[in-house]
Amino acid sequence: QVQLAESGGGEVQPGGSLRLSCAASDVIFRFYTMAWYRQAPGKQRELVATMTSGGTETYTGSVRGRFTISRDTAKNTLFLEMASLKPEDTAIYYCNADAMTKLGRSTFWGQGTQVTVSS
Repeated sequence: QVQLAESGGGEVQPGGSLRLSCAASDVIFRFYTMAWYRQAPGKQRELVATMTSGGTETYTGSVRGRFTISRDTAKNTLFLEMASLKPEDTAIYYCNADAMTKLGRSTFWGQGTQVTVSS
């Protein structure tokens, strides 16, 4: 049972834009903090942006002002709008959902989508 399904990656030139999407189940979308992570070749996975179930957004410093996390509650879909892309944004981007439940911590990951920024 797929809980998170990403789409929207691709290749773009420096300065370009892309939008990533992450479709989630209803329970996850309503109660979990959702986030975008990325992992570049040879590097550790890093947090890019988060959105709590209440709609609070946070960003890592390197993307603040260029990336925007948002959601469509009618479609249970999380987005990451990426603008002014740089070669160093090249990575596999993962959708994540995380929550503390009565049974303990619950975490889901999407399959990842490749973003390549290259001229």
